Amino acid sequence: MREGLPRRRWQDLYHVFMTVSWPRLFLSFAGFFFAFNLLFAAVYSLQANDIAHVNPPGFWGRFFFSVETLATVGYGDMHPQTVFAHVIASFEIFVGMMSLALIAGMMFARFSRPTARILFAHHAVIRPLDGQPTLMLRAANERHNVIMEAQARLRLVRDERSVEGYRIRRIHDLPLRRSEQPAFLFGWTLMHTLTPESLLASATAESLQAENAFLILTILGIDETTGQTLMARHEYPPEMLRWQHSFADILIPGADGIDRFDYSRFHNIEPFV
Repeated sequence: MREGLPRRRWQDLYHVFMTVSWPRLFLSFAGFFFAFNLLFAAVYSLQANDIAHVNPPGFWGRFFFSVETLATVGYGDMHPQTVFAHVIASFEIFVGMMSLALIAGMMFARFSRPTARILFAHHAVIRPLDGQPTLMLRAANERHNVIMEAQARLRLVRDERSVEGYRIRRIHDLPLRRSEQPAFLFGWTLMHTLTPESLLASATAESLQAENAFLILTILGIDETTGQTLMARHEYPPEMLRWQHSFADILIPGADGIDRFDYSRFHNIEPFV
């Protein structure tokens, strides 16, 4: 949890609207629309008989006139009939066009933002492979297209003590056997060999807990369909690491000669025998 930083939402509205959920975004726009028209309805009410054929009579008739003006609809029944009303309506039309442009731009930015549908296994496993203990992590592309030139990076984040006894949070790169995938389409098992030089060579769940350590796996690549750069990351705290376990096989050879990937078993792990 972060404390002590000032919250400047009004100075960073673009980031706020890009990060809030879709329901909150629509509710925010609806609330602005309603409040804005209430304000202009109150302004129109400052002068009597400024709007012709107000229907329904009174404040709510002016409210609906404001709605039509803000949206530049102009049905023709209600219209300004004083200089005061014309000036206010002109200002509202100008603000309405700017607001619609901003809202349309925000909606386009939200819809066009690239999203990576990369599935990460819930657990990471450590098991012998080629005679050496190996950390294995599993990822998959949930979309039915190709992520070109995918790259993966694995990092260990943990608390350490400097020579002077100063507590510091350090990030260490853990080399992967293969960190690139030219065509990431199905599954991808990423491996880090626990050589004597590896920072995880003598690690246990208890030692990692004591160091507040966790792993960060980052995958990025280019979506072949849109040409956009995709990026996704996943964190593995110590309780998500399983020693002497392996991933369940998701590749099922078919009797018809067609191999199938069973993603219902993607997160399954089993004891290594």
